Amino acid sequence: MQFRKELEANPVFKLAAEAARDCGYEAYVVGGFVRDLILDRPNKDIDFVCVGSGIAWAERVGERLGGAQVSVFRNFGTAMIRSGEYELEFVGARKESYRADSRKPIVEDGTLADDQIRRDFTINAMAISLNPANYGELIDPFNGRQHLSEKMIVTPTNPDITFSDDPLRMMRAVRFASQLNFDIDPDGFQSIIRNKERLSIVSMERIIDELNKIILSPKPSYGFKLLYQCGLLNQFFPEMVALHGVEYVDNKAHKDNFYHTLQVLDNVAQASNDLWLRWAAILHDIAKPLTKRFEPGHGWTFHGHEDKGARMVPRIFKRLKLPLNDRMHFVQKLVRLHLRPISLAYEVTDSAVRRLLFEAGDDSDALMQLCRADITSKNAEKVKKFLRNFELVEAKMREVEEKDRVRNFQPPVTGDEIIQMYKLQPGRIIGEIKEEIKEAILEGDIRNDREEALRLLHTIAQRKGILKTELNP
Repeated sequence: MQFRKELEANPVFKLAAEAARDCGYEAYVVGGFVRDLILDRPNKDIDFVCVGSGIAWAERVGERLGGAQVSVFRNFGTAMIRSGEYELEFVGARKESYRADSRKPIVEDGTLADDQIRRDFTINAMAISLNPANYGELIDPFNGRQHLSEKMIVTPTNPDITFSDDPLRMMRAVRFASQLNFDIDPDGFQSIIRNKERLSIVSMERIIDELNKIILSPKPSYGFKLLYQCGLLNQFFPEMVALHGVEYVDNKAHKDNFYHTLQVLDNVAQASNDLWLRWAAILHDIAKPLTKRFEPGHGWTFHGHEDKGARMVPRIFKRLKLPLNDRMHFVQKLVRLHLRPISLAYEVTDSAVRRLLFEAGDDSDALMQLCRADITSKNAEKVKKFLRNFELVEAKMREVEEKDRVRNFQPPVTGDEIIQMYKLQPGRIIGEIKEEIKEAILEGDIRNDREEALRLLHTIAQRKGILKTELNP
């Protein structure tokens, strides 16, 4: 198969080929760029391999690009150049061997064949020649192009060797299957089952990097089902595995919360590319196994799972090496509030809407996206009814916000002002007064207005027997 025409469409390939000839190197384009070229998928990351020094080659390319900056990583024998919208990475061909207790390879110089067989999957082991004798020719020793057409993830050598040497490749197999909607070939999948415990030598940061790519794939449930079926998910995310299963008592069953969660995740994925909204979908019911109870005469309940789930979020984020910042707080907030709009769908009151807007703040829209995604009933009429009710809730939210401005609510009167007005010492009473004013606004007893708040403050001060000096609205 020839790709001369495709290479000629981008001048960087001709320039890289000329620089390789200057160095006296065999040179090739390899890996994901070749795979995506065949799949007609955009890819701005181009990997180059030479039989020689990738660093020396990159420096020569940098000169030909008019002195482009070359970032050199000598410990890895690689170099990188940014050229326009492309990121170019250069490395010398190598062969690798592994120790049982580490996924870091012992690296030696090698041939193109050595470099191709060390790669994770056949679809990533293809190369295109940049050499004059066969410029643009596809070099595909492991039938990667055939596996692309078959939509199959296959290792270039014995999968037990591939996955045991570098166990992260098991996560990558699932990630590529999820991103491309491919299957993992049966031998490879069985090998992942046999080698799943080898994942323990991989850092959590690398595992979660692959998991986040699965979560961001078009239909992330597919990747999670593969992770569950091969046993990888239980190696690092047992809380999610605990969602799986259905229990019967008195001929009454609850739904399988694992598959419900995946449906919610897919629903969110159809509406948003936000990684952290997708994480909120994953974790929204995470505490159901811990709160599950059977009540005779009523059935299964999960009382308080939203609050317990919210308390679990920081611990899960910390263990999974996810960020413990505003993104974690966003997910925690949505987990805690995800039932509130559902209860509002039955009875929409101004007071309840004010409280929801106050607590959700700028994340109100994201919360409603999650709640819409949480409607997974197979009863079409029930789904339509819920969606109609949600439309009423959202309309009421817009109306209340326009009128009362309680989203990101800030008290009309500050604690410092109360102290100065009444010559008080800082203490619990200041907080009690502020809380009473806040509650009055949220209940609709007064508007979110400074003058009304000051009048109420004066009434509270009189009731509490606080000596009033002067009140200046």
